[in-house]
Amino acid sequence: MMHMTFYWSRKVTLLIDSWKTNDWTDYLLTLLACLVVSVFYQILENRRLRLKLIGVGKPFPPEIVTPLLQRRLVGNRAKFGVKIAGALLFALTSAIGYLLMLAVMSFNGGVFLAIVLGLTIGYFFFRNEGEDSIVVDASCACA
Repeated sequence: MMHMTFYWSRKVTLLIDSWKTNDWTDYLLTLLACLVVSVFYQILENRRLRLKLIGVGKPFPPEIVTPLLQRRLVGNRAKFGVKIAGALLFALTSAIGYLLMLAVMSFNGGVFLAIVLGLTIGYFFFRNEGEDSIVVDASCACA
């Protein structure tokens, strides 16, 4: 039976039928996985937005020290490559965002808190960089 309201239990089925938790160890490892994937989502979203900045020709934020990305974009091929990379990163972040949303829809309170905490930690460390690198974009975890 699928829950339609929040519940607090260590027994949860997450995303697929074979991902079931029956004891505290499984449940805590599931919560840790949800937290890590949420942080990873914010890291990828940060990289996607930085790539978007590069694609429109804005200067690099000073804290980036990656030699491979510091090259100037020359010609349409380079801009096309940035567009392709941006599209792939968007696809990956969208897929992860929707999976996180589906995990929250398990209505387990612990899973919900782990995902929100992971998104918060990821935002604090990877997306909260000040006004210089802000790109207006969707902030939803599923978009």
